[in-house]
Amino acid sequence: MTLPEMTVFSELESNVRGYCRSWPTVFDTASGSWLRDETGREYLDFFAGAGALNYGHNHPVLKTALLDYIARDGITHGLDMSTTAKRELLETLRDKLLRPRGLDYKVQFPGPTGANAVEAALKLARKVTGRTEILNFTNAFHGMTLGALSVTGNAAKRAGAGVPLQHATSMPFDGYLSGAEDESFEWMERVLDDTSSGLDSPAAVIVETVQGEGGVNLAGVEWLRKLSALCSAREILLIVDDVQMGCGRTGPFFSFEIAGITPDIVTLSKSIGGYGLPMALVLFKPELDVWAPGEHNGTFRGNNPAFVTATAALNHFWSDDSLEIATLAKGERIERALAGMIADNEGLSARGRGLVQGVVFDDASLASKVCAAAFQRGLLVETAGPEDEVVKLLPPLTISDADLDHGLEVLAASMDVVCGGGC
Repeated sequence: MTLPEMTVFSELESNVRGYCRSWPTVFDTASGSWLRDETGREYLDFFAGAGALNYGHNHPVLKTALLDYIARDGITHGLDMSTTAKRELLETLRDKLLRPRGLDYKVQFPGPTGANAVEAALKLARKVTGRTEILNFTNAFHGMTLGALSVTGNAAKRAGAGVPLQHATSMPFDGYLSGAEDESFEWMERVLDDTSSGLDSPAAVIVETVQGEGGVNLAGVEWLRKLSALCSAREILLIVDDVQMGCGRTGPFFSFEIAGITPDIVTLSKSIGGYGLPMALVLFKPELDVWAPGEHNGTFRGNNPAFVTATAALNHFWSDDSLEIATLAKGERIERALAGMIADNEGLSARGRGLVQGVVFDDASLASKVCAAAFQRGLLVETAGPEDEVVKLLPPLTISDADLDHGLEVLAASMDVVCGGGC
Protein backbone atom coordinates (compact mmCIF):
# COMPACT_ATOMS: atom_id res chain seq x y z
CA MET A 1 0.00 0.00 0.00
CA THR A 2 1.49 3.36 -1.06
CA LEU A 3 -1.25 5.73 0.03
CA PRO A 4 0.00 9.01 1.55
CA GLU A 5 -1.67 8.18 4.87
CA MET A 6 0.70 5.18 5.23
CA THR A 7 3.81 7.36 4.86
CA VAL A 8 4.09 8.41 8.50
CA PHE A 9 4.31 4.79 9.65
CA SER A 10 7.32 4.02 7.45
CA GLU A 11 8.92 7.39 8.21
CA LEU A 12 8.65 7.35 12.00
CA GLU A 13 7.82 3.86 13.25
CA SER A 14 10.59 1.35 13.90
CA ASN A 15 11.36 -1.52 11.57
CA VAL A 16 10.35 -3.81 14.43
CA ARG A 17 6.68 -3.45 13.47
CA GLY A 18 5.27 -6.71 12.17
CA TYR A 19 1.53 -7.26 11.77
CA CYS A 20 1.07 -4.09 9.73
CA ARG A 21 3.34 -5.60 7.07
CA SER A 22 1.04 -8.58 6.66
CA TRP A 23 -2.11 -6.43 6.76
CA PRO A 24 -1.20 -3.22 4.87
CA THR A 25 -4.18 -1.00 5.59
CA VAL A 26 -5.14 1.59 8.21
CA PHE A 27 -7.80 0.23 10.55
CA ASP A 28 -10.28 2.65 12.04
CA THR A 29 -13.21 1.01 13.85
CA ALA A 30 -14.24 -2.43 15.06
CA SER A 31 -17.22 -4.17 16.59
CA GLY A 32 -17.92 -7.80 17.38
CA SER A 33 -15.90 -9.98 15.01
CA TRP A 34 -15.30 -7.29 12.38
CA LEU A 35 -12.78 -4.50 11.80
CA ARG A 36 -13.11 -1.66 9.29
CA ASP A 37 -10.31 0.32 7.69
CA GLU A 38 -10.50 4.02 6.95
CA THR A 39 -11.84 3.36 3.46
CA GLY A 40 -14.77 1.48 4.96
CA ARG A 41 -13.67 -1.99 3.90
CA GLU A 42 -14.55 -4.71 6.41
CA TYR A 43 -12.36 -7.55 7.62
CA LEU A 44 -13.48 -10.61 9.57
CA ASP A 45 -11.23 -11.20 12.55
CA PHE A 46 -9.74 -14.69 12.98
CA PHE A 47 -6.89 -13.15 15.02
CA ALA A 48 -8.64 -11.54 18.02
CA GLY A 49 -5.71 -9.40 19.09
CA ALA A 50 -3.47 -12.49 19.37
CA GLY A 51 -5.97 -13.76 21.93
CA ALA A 52 -6.52 -10.46 23.78
CA LEU A 53 -10.04 -10.07 22.37
CA ASN A 54 -11.78 -13.32 23.26
CA TYR A 55 -15.06 -11.42 23.65
CA GLY A 56 -14.69 -9.53 20.39
CA HIS A 57 -14.27 -5.83 19.73
CA ASN A 58 -16.13 -3.26 21.79
CA HIS A 59 -18.57 -5.68 23.36
CA PRO A 60 -21.54 -3.51 24.43
CA VAL A 61 -21.74 -4.86 27.99
CA LEU A 62 -18.05 -4.24 28.62
CA LYS A 63 -18.11 -0.89 26.84
CA THR A 64 -21.01 0.35 28.95
CA ALA A 65 -19.26 -0.66 32.17
CA LEU A 66 -16.10 1.15 31.07
CA LEU A 67 -17.86 4.33 29.94
CA ASP A 68 -19.91 4.49 33.14
CA TYR A 69 -16.76 4.12 35.22
CA ILE A 70 -14.92 6.85 33.31
CA ALA A 71 -17.96 9.15 33.41
CA ARG A 72 -18.08 9.03 37.21
CA ASP A 73 -14.36 9.87 37.45
CA GLY A 74 -13.38 6.41 38.67
CA ILE A 75 -9.72 5.84 39.51
CA THR A 76 -7.64 5.24 36.37
CA HIS A 77 -4.13 4.72 37.70
CA GLY A 78 -3.85 3.08 41.09
CA LEU A 79 -0.52 1.24 41.36
CA ASP A 80 -1.33 -1.35 44.06
CA MET A 81 -3.54 0.92 46.12
CA SER A 82 -6.88 -0.48 47.26
CA THR A 83 -9.73 0.76 45.06
CA THR A 84 -13.37 -0.12 44.63
CA ALA A 85 -12.64 -1.42 41.12
CA LYS A 86 -9.96 -3.77 42.43
CA ARG A 87 -12.16 -4.96 45.29
CA GLU A 88 -15.00 -5.80 42.90
CA LEU A 89 -12.60 -7.68 40.62
CA LEU A 90 -11.09 -9.71 43.46
CA GLU A 91 -14.54 -10.60 44.80
CA THR A 92 -15.64 -11.64 41.32
CA LEU A 93 -12.49 -13.70 40.72
CA ARG A 94 -13.14 -15.48 44.01
CA ASP A 95 -16.87 -16.04 43.50
CA LYS A 96 -17.08 -16.69 39.74
CA LEU A 97 -13.79 -18.47 39.02
CA LEU A 98 -11.84 -19.80 41.97
CA ARG A 99 -14.38 -21.14 44.45
CA PRO A 100 -16.58 -22.88 41.86
CA ARG A 101 -13.47 -24.72 40.62
CA GLY A 102 -12.12 -25.54 44.07
CA LEU A 103 -9.03 -23.40 43.47
CA ASP A 104 -7.35 -21.76 46.46
CA TYR A 105 -5.07 -19.13 44.94
CA LYS A 106 -3.65 -15.80 46.02
CA VAL A 107 -3.79 -13.09 43.34
CA GLN A 108 -0.87 -10.92 42.29
CA PHE A 109 -1.14 -7.92 39.95
CA PRO A 110 2.20 -7.61 38.11
CA GLY A 111 2.83 -5.21 35.25
CA PRO A 112 -0.01 -5.51 32.74
CA THR A 113 1.56 -7.90 30.21
CA GLY A 114 1.89 -11.65 29.84
CA ALA A 115 5.67 -11.42 29.82
CA ASN A 116 5.64 -9.58 33.14
CA ALA A 117 3.37 -12.22 34.64
CA VAL A 118 5.83 -14.88 33.49
CA GLU A 119 8.76 -12.93 34.94
CA ALA A 120 6.95 -12.69 38.28
CA ALA A 121 6.14 -16.41 38.23
CA LEU A 122 9.77 -17.38 37.55
CA LYS A 123 11.07 -15.04 40.25
CA LEU A 124 8.57 -16.37 42.76
CA ALA A 125 9.41 -20.00 42.00
CA ARG A 126 13.11 -19.31 42.50
CA LYS A 127 12.48 -17.39 45.72
CA VAL A 128 10.26 -20.14 47.16
CA THR A 129 12.58 -23.03 46.33
CA GLY A 130 15.98 -21.39 46.55
CA ARG A 131 16.83 -23.00 43.20
CA THR A 132 17.70 -21.28 39.94
CA GLU A 133 16.93 -23.71 37.11
CA ILE A 134 13.65 -23.75 35.17
CA LEU A 135 12.49 -26.50 32.82
CA ASN A 136 10.62 -25.40 29.71
CA PHE A 137 9.60 -27.17 26.51
CA THR A 138 10.48 -27.36 22.85
CA ASN A 139 8.54 -24.83 20.72
CA ALA A 140 7.46 -22.90 23.84
CA PHE A 141 6.75 -19.18 23.77
CA HIS A 142 6.45 -17.18 27.00
CA GLY A 143 7.30 -13.59 26.09
CA MET A 144 10.06 -11.26 24.92
CA THR A 145 11.70 -10.10 28.17
CA LEU A 146 14.89 -11.81 29.28
CA GLY A 147 13.44 -14.28 31.77
CA ALA A 148 10.54 -15.14 29.46
CA LEU A 149 12.92 -15.52 26.51
CA SER A 150 15.09 -17.91 28.51
CA VAL A 151 12.16 -20.35 28.63
CA THR A 152 11.13 -19.71 25.00
CA GLY A 153 12.19 -22.10 22.27
CA ASN A 154 12.24 -20.00 19.08
CA ALA A 155 15.85 -19.36 18.07
CA ALA A 156 15.18 -16.06 16.27
CA LYS A 157 13.36 -14.59 19.26
CA ARG A 158 16.02 -15.85 21.67
CA ALA A 159 18.76 -14.30 19.53
CA GLY A 160 17.17 -10.88 19.98
CA ALA A 161 18.11 -10.92 23.67
CA GLY A 162 21.72 -10.07 22.85
CA VAL A 163 23.01 -11.83 25.97
CA PRO A 164 23.21 -15.48 27.06
CA LEU A 165 19.89 -16.86 28.25
CA GLN A 166 20.72 -18.98 31.25
CA HIS A 167 19.24 -21.11 34.03
CA ALA A 168 16.67 -22.80 31.80
CA THR A 169 16.68 -26.23 30.15
CA SER A 170 14.36 -27.30 27.34
CA MET A 171 12.54 -30.63 27.51
CA PRO A 172 10.54 -32.39 24.77
CA PHE A 173 6.91 -31.31 24.57
CA ASP A 174 4.18 -33.90 24.14
CA GLY A 175 4.67 -35.60 20.77
CA TYR A 176 8.03 -33.96 20.05
CA LEU A 177 9.88 -37.30 20.08
CA SER A 178 8.36 -39.37 17.29
CA GLY A 179 4.91 -38.50 18.55
CA ALA A 180 5.41 -40.74 21.56
CA GLU A 181 4.18 -39.37 24.88
CA ASP A 182 6.10 -41.85 27.04
CA GLU A 183 9.47 -41.06 25.48
CA SER A 184 9.39 -37.44 26.63
CA PHE A 185 8.61 -38.48 30.18
CA GLU A 186 11.24 -41.19 30.18
CA TRP A 187 13.79 -38.54 29.25
CA MET A 188 12.60 -36.02 31.85
CA GLU A 189 12.47 -38.57 34.62
CA ARG A 190 15.91 -39.89 33.79
CA VAL A 191 17.70 -36.53 33.75
CA LEU A 192 15.88 -35.38 36.88
CA ASP A 193 16.74 -38.48 38.87
CA ASP A 194 20.25 -39.11 37.53
CA THR A 195 22.79 -37.23 39.66
CA SER A 196 25.23 -37.44 36.73
CA SER A 197 22.89 -35.93 34.13
CA GLY A 198 24.34 -32.46 34.65
CA LEU A 199 20.92 -30.97 35.38
CA ASP A 200 20.57 -29.17 38.68
CA SER A 201 17.30 -29.70 40.52
CA PRO A 202 14.88 -27.15 39.01
CA ALA A 203 12.72 -24.64 40.81
CA ALA A 204 9.84 -25.03 38.39
CA VAL A 205 8.52 -26.37 35.11
CA ILE A 206 6.65 -23.89 32.90
CA VAL A 207 4.25 -25.18 30.26
CA GLU A 208 1.52 -24.12 27.85
CA THR A 209 -1.27 -26.68 27.51
CA VAL A 210 -1.57 -25.60 23.88
CA GLN A 211 1.45 -23.97 22.30
CA GLY A 212 -0.07 -21.16 20.26
CA GLU A 213 2.94 -19.36 18.83
CA GLY A 214 4.79 -22.68 18.68
CA GLY A 215 2.35 -24.05 16.10
CA VAL A 216 -0.89 -25.07 17.90
CA ASN A 217 0.78 -28.07 19.55
CA LEU A 218 -1.51 -29.85 22.00
CA ALA A 219 -0.50 -31.34 25.31
CA GLY A 220 -2.63 -34.42 25.87
CA VAL A 221 -4.66 -34.88 29.02
CA GLU A 222 -2.58 -37.84 30.22
CA TRP A 223 0.65 -36.01 29.43
CA LEU A 224 -0.44 -33.06 31.57
CA ARG A 225 -1.43 -35.37 34.41
CA LYS A 226 1.93 -37.12 34.26
CA LEU A 227 3.72 -33.77 34.22
CA SER A 228 1.79 -32.62 37.28
CA ALA A 229 2.56 -35.87 39.11
CA LEU A 230 6.24 -35.69 38.13
CA CYS A 231 6.53 -32.17 39.55
CA SER A 232 4.66 -33.02 42.73
CA ALA A 233 6.77 -36.11 43.43
CA ARG A 234 10.01 -34.14 43.06
CA GLU A 235 8.89 -30.93 44.82
CA ILE A 236 9.15 -28.94 41.59
CA LEU A 237 6.65 -26.13 41.13
CA LEU A 238 4.35 -26.40 38.11
CA ILE A 239 3.65 -23.13 36.28
CA VAL A 240 0.93 -23.12 33.62
CA ASP A 241 1.22 -20.19 31.22
CA ASP A 242 -2.42 -19.48 30.37
CA VAL A 243 -1.76 -16.06 28.90
CA GLN A 244 -3.16 -16.95 25.45
CA MET A 245 -5.03 -20.18 26.12
CA GLY A 246 -6.82 -19.07 29.28
CA CYS A 247 -10.05 -17.08 29.55
CA GLY A 248 -12.01 -19.73 27.70
CA ARG A 249 -9.93 -20.07 24.54
CA THR A 250 -9.88 -23.88 24.70
CA GLY A 251 -13.37 -24.19 26.21
CA PRO A 252 -13.15 -24.06 30.02
CA PHE A 253 -11.92 -20.83 31.58
CA PHE A 254 -8.53 -22.33 32.49
CA SER A 255 -7.00 -24.50 29.80
CA PHE A 256 -5.66 -26.99 32.37
CA GLU A 257 -9.15 -27.85 33.66
CA ILE A 258 -9.45 -30.54 30.99
CA ALA A 259 -6.74 -32.54 32.80
CA GLY A 260 -8.10 -32.05 36.31
CA ILE A 261 -4.78 -30.73 37.60
CA THR A 262 -4.05 -27.82 39.94
CA PRO A 263 -0.88 -25.93 38.97
CA ASP A 264 1.13 -24.26 41.68
CA ILE A 265 1.29 -21.01 39.68
CA VAL A 266 -0.84 -19.73 36.78
CA THR A 267 -0.15 -16.71 34.58
CA LEU A 268 -2.98 -14.81 32.89
CA SER A 269 -3.04 -11.76 30.63
CA LYS A 270 -4.42 -10.92 27.17
CA SER A 271 -8.18 -11.52 27.56
CA ILE A 272 -8.32 -11.38 31.35
CA GLY A 273 -9.01 -7.63 30.96
CA GLY A 274 -12.00 -8.48 28.77
CA TYR A 275 -11.91 -5.42 26.55
CA GLY A 276 -8.35 -5.55 25.25
CA LEU A 277 -7.08 -3.24 28.00
CA PRO A 278 -3.66 -4.16 29.44
CA MET A 279 -3.84 -6.35 32.53
CA ALA A 280 -2.15 -9.44 33.94
CA LEU A 281 -2.52 -11.72 36.93
CA VAL A 282 -0.37 -14.31 38.65
CA LEU A 283 -2.32 -16.88 40.67
CA PHE A 284 -0.48 -19.10 43.13
CA LYS A 285 -1.11 -21.37 46.09
CA PRO A 286 -1.22 -19.44 49.40
CA GLU A 287 1.84 -21.16 50.86
CA LEU A 288 3.91 -19.72 48.00
CA ASP A 289 3.11 -16.12 48.94
CA VAL A 290 6.57 -15.28 50.26
CA TRP A 291 6.93 -11.92 48.51
CA ALA A 292 8.13 -8.99 50.56
CA PRO A 293 6.04 -5.84 49.97
CA GLY A 294 7.09 -4.22 46.70
CA GLU A 295 9.52 -7.00 45.81
CA HIS A 296 7.94 -7.31 42.36
CA ASN A 297 6.09 -4.21 41.22
CA GLY A 298 5.27 -2.09 38.19
CA THR A 299 3.91 1.39 37.60
CA PHE A 300 0.90 0.20 35.61
CA ARG A 301 -0.06 -2.84 37.68
CA GLY A 302 -3.12 -0.91 38.85
CA ASN A 303 -4.94 -0.34 35.55
CA ASN A 304 -8.37 0.17 37.09
CA PRO A 305 -10.34 0.57 33.84
CA ALA A 306 -9.13 -2.94 32.96
CA PHE A 307 -10.30 -4.15 36.37
CA VAL A 308 -13.75 -2.81 35.53
CA THR A 309 -13.99 -4.52 32.14
CA ALA A 310 -12.49 -7.72 33.58
CA THR A 311 -15.18 -7.79 36.26
CA ALA A 312 -17.90 -7.14 33.69
CA ALA A 313 -16.57 -9.93 31.48
CA LEU A 314 -16.43 -12.46 34.31
CA ASN A 315 -19.96 -11.60 35.42
CA HIS A 316 -21.40 -11.61 31.91
CA PHE A 317 -19.65 -14.63 30.40
CA TRP A 318 -18.68 -16.87 33.31
CA SER A 319 -21.71 -17.03 35.59
CA ASP A 320 -22.56 -20.37 33.93
CA ASP A 321 -21.04 -22.79 31.40
CA SER A 322 -22.85 -21.49 28.30
CA LEU A 323 -19.77 -19.84 26.76
CA GLU A 324 -17.69 -22.97 27.36
CA ILE A 325 -20.31 -25.14 25.66
CA ALA A 326 -20.61 -22.73 22.73
CA THR A 327 -16.82 -22.53 22.32
CA LEU A 328 -16.46 -26.30 22.18
CA ALA A 329 -19.31 -26.53 19.66
CA LYS A 330 -17.71 -23.88 17.44
CA GLY A 331 -14.40 -25.69 17.70
CA GLU A 332 -16.06 -28.83 16.39
CA ARG A 333 -17.59 -26.75 13.60
CA ILE A 334 -14.12 -25.59 12.58
CA GLU A 335 -12.72 -29.11 12.80
CA ARG A 336 -15.37 -30.40 10.38
CA ALA A 337 -14.64 -27.59 7.94
CA LEU A 338 -10.88 -28.12 8.14
CA ALA A 339 -11.34 -31.85 7.54
CA GLY A 340 -13.00 -30.97 4.24
CA MET A 341 -10.21 -28.59 3.27
CA ILE A 342 -7.59 -31.20 4.06
CA ALA A 343 -9.44 -33.78 1.97
CA ASP A 344 -9.40 -31.35 -0.96
CA ASN A 345 -5.69 -30.47 -0.68
CA GLU A 346 -2.68 -32.72 -0.28
CA GLY A 347 0.10 -31.89 2.15
CA LEU A 348 -2.14 -30.57 4.93
CA SER A 349 -3.10 -31.60 8.44
CA ALA A 350 -5.03 -29.93 11.23
CA ARG A 351 -4.96 -29.79 15.01
CA GLY A 352 -6.48 -27.72 17.75
CA ARG A 353 -8.72 -27.49 20.80
CA GLY A 354 -11.77 -25.28 21.25
CA LEU A 355 -11.32 -22.03 19.35
CA VAL A 356 -7.61 -22.33 18.72
CA GLN A 357 -7.15 -24.37 15.57
CA GLY A 358 -4.30 -24.77 13.12
CA VAL A 359 -3.81 -25.92 9.54
CA VAL A 360 -0.32 -27.38 9.11
CA PHE A 361 1.38 -27.16 5.70
CA ASP A 362 4.04 -29.66 4.67
CA ASP A 363 5.42 -26.87 2.47
CA ALA A 364 5.93 -24.15 5.08
CA SER A 365 6.14 -21.37 2.49
CA LEU A 366 2.48 -21.81 1.57
CA ALA A 367 1.02 -20.88 4.95
CA SER A 368 1.94 -17.19 4.67
CA LYS A 369 0.67 -17.13 1.09
CA VAL A 370 -2.69 -18.46 2.26
CA CYS A 371 -2.84 -15.78 4.95
CA ALA A 372 -2.04 -13.10 2.36
CA ALA A 373 -4.74 -14.43 0.04
CA ALA A 374 -7.19 -14.44 2.94
CA PHE A 375 -6.40 -10.79 3.72
CA GLN A 376 -7.15 -9.86 0.12
CA ARG A 377 -10.56 -11.51 0.62
CA GLY A 378 -11.25 -9.70 3.89
CA LEU A 379 -10.08 -12.21 6.52
CA LEU A 380 -7.40 -11.61 9.14
CA VAL A 381 -5.51 -14.78 10.04
CA GLU A 382 -1.87 -15.29 11.02
CA THR A 383 0.83 -17.95 10.84
CA ALA A 384 2.51 -19.77 13.72
CA GLY A 385 5.11 -22.48 14.25
CA PRO A 386 8.91 -22.57 14.06
CA GLU A 387 8.84 -22.15 10.27
CA ASP A 388 5.53 -20.25 10.09
CA GLU A 389 4.10 -23.43 8.65
CA VAL A 390 0.77 -23.25 10.48
CA VAL A 391 -2.23 -21.07 9.67
CA LYS A 392 -3.57 -20.35 13.16
CA LEU A 393 -7.28 -19.68 13.63
CA LEU A 394 -8.05 -17.59 16.71
CA PRO A 395 -11.51 -16.05 16.24
CA PRO A 396 -13.39 -14.31 19.07
CA LEU A 397 -15.27 -16.74 21.29
CA THR A 398 -18.37 -14.64 20.68
CA ILE A 399 -18.30 -15.02 16.90
CA SER A 400 -21.62 -16.03 15.36
CA ASP A 401 -21.98 -19.31 13.49
CA ALA A 402 -22.72 -17.36 10.32
CA ASP A 403 -19.53 -15.29 10.60
CA LEU A 404 -17.52 -18.37 11.52
CA ASP A 405 -18.79 -20.22 8.45
CA HIS A 406 -18.07 -17.19 6.27
CA GLY A 407 -14.50 -17.00 7.50
CA LEU A 408 -13.98 -20.71 6.90
CA GLU A 409 -15.31 -20.32 3.36
CA VAL A 410 -12.84 -17.48 2.76
CA LEU A 411 -10.03 -19.63 4.15
CA ALA A 412 -11.00 -22.53 1.87
CA ALA A 413 -11.10 -20.22 -1.15
CA SER A 414 -7.68 -18.82 -0.22
CA MET A 415 -6.26 -22.34 -0.01
CA ASP A 416 -7.68 -23.18 -3.39
CA VAL A 417 -6.04 -20.12 -4.93
CA VAL A 418 -2.64 -20.87 -3.38
CA CYS A 419 -2.67 -24.65 -3.54
CA GLY A 420 -4.87 -25.46 -6.50
CA GLY A 421 -5.86 -28.77 -4.93
CA GLY A 422 -2.35 -29.72 -3.83
CA CYS A 423 -0.41 -28.08 -1.00
